Amino acid sequence: MRLKTLAFVFCFALSPLPLLAACGGSFDNFVQNMKAEAVSKGHAPASVDRFFSGIQQSQSVLRADRDQGMFQRPFLDFSRNLISDARLSKGQRLGREYDAVFDSVDRRYGVSRGVLLAFWAFETAYGTYQGDFNTANALVTLAHDCRRPDLFRPQVFAALELYEMGDFDPRTTTGAWAGEIGMVQMLPRDILENGQDADGDGHVRLKTSAPDALMSGAAMLADFGWRKGEPWLQEVRLPDNFDWSQTGVHVTKPVSTWADMGVTARSGNLFRGATASLILPQGHKGPAFITYPNFNIYFDWNQSFTYVVTAAYFATLIEGAPKMDRGAPDKGLNAEQMKALQSKLQARGHDVGKVDGILGARTRIAVQLEQQRLGLPADAWPTLALLGKL
Repeated sequence: MRLKTLAFVFCFALSPLPLLAACGGSFDNFVQNMKAEAVSKGHAPASVDRFFSGIQQSQSVLRADRDQGMFQRPFLDFSRNLISDARLSKGQRLGREYDAVFDSVDRRYGVSRGVLLAFWAFETAYGTYQGDFNTANALVTLAHDCRRPDLFRPQVFAALELYEMGDFDPRTTTGAWAGEIGMVQMLPRDILENGQDADGDGHVRLKTSAPDALMSGAAMLADFGWRKGEPWLQEVRLPDNFDWSQTGVHVTKPVSTWADMGVTARSGNLFRGATASLILPQGHKGPAFITYPNFNIYFDWNQSFTYVVTAAYFATLIEGAPKMDRGAPDKGLNAEQMKALQSKLQARGHDVGKVDGILGARTRIAVQLEQQRLGLPADAWPTLALLGKL
């Protein structure tokens, strides 16, 4: 799922074309302008007419886009909801079943099977539920909507291109509410750029071919910059007297430096060949992880910190890592308390992005700075004590 959390945009996608359709306004007029723009880009008028015929605005897509409350859950709750022994066992079984595919993926892209299996699990429950939203309607609806038009407008034209290739039917192709298609949920532009025919049938079938979906997902991660054969995340132990202000994805040090500071792997050995960060998803009393450069690639797939940590952690479980030490974190804030905290942080001059009740990267940095100022453990985990002091 490649969904960028972009700023609110009223305007246009970057293009010199005078036919460029502004977001918002009459949906019918918007569709007509999109059709004119498609023709101006070189698409055959008859093909454009067929593709856009019957396109409808989807209110259910808009509701789904506005309602993403699951990302307000703290990491331990979120991960408990997504990870089960049954899901873990199935992932490991599928890893064996598609062993030849994963070996081929490893040779070509160096992406570990656990990484792809975790995405396969979280995105579509290993392909069993791929979404029932009409993809063409979803993409045009989100392109018309003024929240993220610059993300979705190019996806409409990419879907049109797939249609012209015979690999997309605007009437019957379904997927997630945000327009992703297939077992690992890829947007049309990503399918055009990274789709792989791994089963040799002459088509990229991400909805029905596990080899195609897995190889395409690996190709996309490689395109994002995945470092071949390197780890992504590892659980660690930290000394009690550790400087918590040094944690967070915005702080990177050589792994040897972290080792000198007392960081040790909970299992196995630290990967010494890279720089890394330390993250405390629920503060210094909860689990701790060292994150390697490949961890940052996850944010090109999904920008939710909680989702990324959970997916990365589940990938390590599939590959044999022990279950994490959950610790005993201090109680966090509910959604309304988090919004109140974000408002207070904004009032103190911090950029927390949208006041949405979600503990994102910018809110974490602001929390950490205020914790330092107030003499609290600077672990970026907001608590009622911090809210009260602010």
